[in-house]
Amino acid sequence: MKLLHGFDSSAGYGGGFLSIGNFDGVHRGHQQMFACLTRHARERGVPAVVFTFDPHPIELLRPEQAPPALTSFDQKFELLEQAGIDFLIVYPTDLRLLNLSARDFFESVVLGEFDACGMVEGPNFYFGHNREGTVQSLEAFCRQTELELDIVPPVYVGTRMVSSSVVRQLLTDGQIEEAASLLGRNYRVAGRVARGSERGRLIGFPTANLSHVVTLLPRDGVYAAIAHFSGGPRIAAVNLGPNPTFGEHRRKVEAHLLDFDGDLYGQPVEIEFVRRIRDTQSFSGAEELRRQLDQDIAAIRAVVRLAANR
Repeated sequence: MKLLHGFDSSAGYGGGFLSIGNFDGVHRGHQQMFACLTRHARERGVPAVVFTFDPHPIELLRPEQAPPALTSFDQKFELLEQAGIDFLIVYPTDLRLLNLSARDFFESVVLGEFDACGMVEGPNFYFGHNREGTVQSLEAFCRQTELELDIVPPVYVGTRMVSSSVVRQLLTDGQIEEAASLLGRNYRVAGRVARGSERGRLIGFPTANLSHVVTLLPRDGVYAAIAHFSGGPRIAAVNLGPNPTFGEHRRKVEAHLLDFDGDLYGQPVEIEFVRRIRDTQSFSGAEELRRQLDQDIAAIRAVVRLAANR
């Protein structure tokens, strides 16, 4: 997949099938769209093109309402590449673009910059100034210009319609496995290992403290997880939240990697959440905490191994 920051018509994306959106989470609804997009593109022998924005338009227009992201840029890039997208165009969001009317956006961007031969969108697509353009507007514009358009219906998992906002709520509630069913994969956060208090090492459970996490953190608690880093995947016991036993109230991401003895300081690590084990608790001291961690780790080994064998 070729990545471009802004428009460059000489790059080869012209005349392709196009999808426009933020695609945060790249969940099952988005995956359905991309399957449709790549199918149309392959049938026509043209590139499959995704156009997205950085930052999200809401961060410029109403920053106080901007939701936390579900995917970092690197995660989104990887997922789009896996979906078979040929070109990812990331536009540095500015007010000039956001102030275009729906018709002007369609004419200058869809037709002008992309010279698209067709489009694939979801049912909740909005475009143009103040989101005045709707799917109905897009259908009318495409009909007038003989542009092929495919509106992909929403995807349901059980009774839940798959959407980024529903995934966020599930993660906020600690419903990790339910969120994974909508994402089509386990939820992950990425960061870099920073130095902490090293209290875990003193009680026999050294932890990697993850900093620079830019995406949504699930509800506080202890999680069965898999840590991904340069040394390969490792089962991990992850504590997300404060450490009330030692009077620490700052929210942290601490991962104890099972069967691992090494130095991870400064390294990038990705945490894949598998199951929430319990709430954050306060213990009488180090010994009671150590006994609980032994129980947690036994449960986490069983959970991750069971998940791997499914």
